Amino acid sequence: MMSLGRYFLLFSLLIVAAIVPGFTNHSVAQNPTESQNNSRPRRAEDAPQTAPTPPKKEEEITLSSDDVVKVETSLTNILFTASDKQKRFISTLKREDVRVLEDGVPQQIFTFQPNSDLPLSLAILIDCSGSEERTLPEEKGAARTFLESVLRADKDEAAIVSFTGEVTLEQGLTGNIPRLRRAIDRVEFVPPSGYIGGGVVVGGTPPISGTQQTLAGSTAIWDAIWATSNELLSESAEHTRRAIILLTDGEDTISQVRMQEAVNRSVKVDALIYAIGIGDRYQFGINEGALKKITEATGGRAYFPRNERDLRDAFAQIQRDLREQYLVAYSPSNKTRDGSYRRITIEIVNPELRQEGFRLNYRPGYFAKTPGSTTSTNAKKP
Repeated sequence: MMSLGRYFLLFSLLIVAAIVPGFTNHSVAQNPTESQNNSRPRRAEDAPQTAPTPPKKEEEITLSSDDVVKVETSLTNILFTASDKQKRFISTLKREDVRVLEDGVPQQIFTFQPNSDLPLSLAILIDCSGSEERTLPEEKGAARTFLESVLRADKDEAAIVSFTGEVTLEQGLTGNIPRLRRAIDRVEFVPPSGYIGGGVVVGGTPPISGTQQTLAGSTAIWDAIWATSNELLSESAEHTRRAIILLTDGEDTISQVRMQEAVNRSVKVDALIYAIGIGDRYQFGINEGALKKITEATGGRAYFPRNERDLRDAFAQIQRDLREQYLVAYSPSNKTRDGSYRRITIEIVNPELRQEGFRLNYRPGYFAKTPGSTTSTNAKKP
């Protein structure tokens, strides 16, 4: 006959054997696959021409370093900043202080939290056309300072893209600051044929460059934004804050895609656009209207510095924007996956806070997913 002590020992072992597999499965569910962690961008010539359609599956939404929430419906994540009349950031808002509407319909908020620790995936786009010849050294210096102050090498990543009539990837997404610094150093103004300085070209029409039919000395801003969103930021990690820092005068002369197409592509990959309107404003001017339009449509901001100090202040403001945001997540009441544009409104409902006149900055909408679509899918160039 088995003694009571031995019987109790055997019974305890059976219980442990039943529980251990449950813990093992739970641990596996909380760790993303290796292929997700090692996602890296490709150069433009390597980008696929058709969008893959992976099978429909559960989404895994990371809310913090400790919590992973699995849901069967797609969540819409909105990042926003709040500032007072003196442009000081407000970091004390609570869930009950705001409400979210989609196409005018109030939505139930799934999560609301300050979100200063999310990894960053940044792309700095530098215009190298003739209008930037005088200010390019200041732009490069400010960009270097910005990256050195904002980038956490173990968590964030950035890329450097230069453009005139063609778009060049100087450095793909990386957290290696020395590599990024060298990439910025390589960015130079390349004068077109017949260029004599001050934006003046003599000797007739500049030559055609390659199969892209791109005029030397021209500017393709919208092509640069579209390519960066589609072929670079779309390949960044899923749970990251994506942003384009655009340094240009806003005067596009030769893009193959329209401005709205470039904006739409950035919205679809959840990329903010911050524009720094800079160049030879006295000879060429700054297209402030275009830069304001693309930034407001994506939830970013436009800055128009008059001197080097203003330029560095603009970069400092962008840094605060990226680090002092709130995250709002909700499951849309409209479940239709039709690819349509959904307009978002975030309002302060706390009566006392409404009197303060706080300004909320966020992207005003998003495109609903289609069956089988994912955020990281590449699209064909229009």
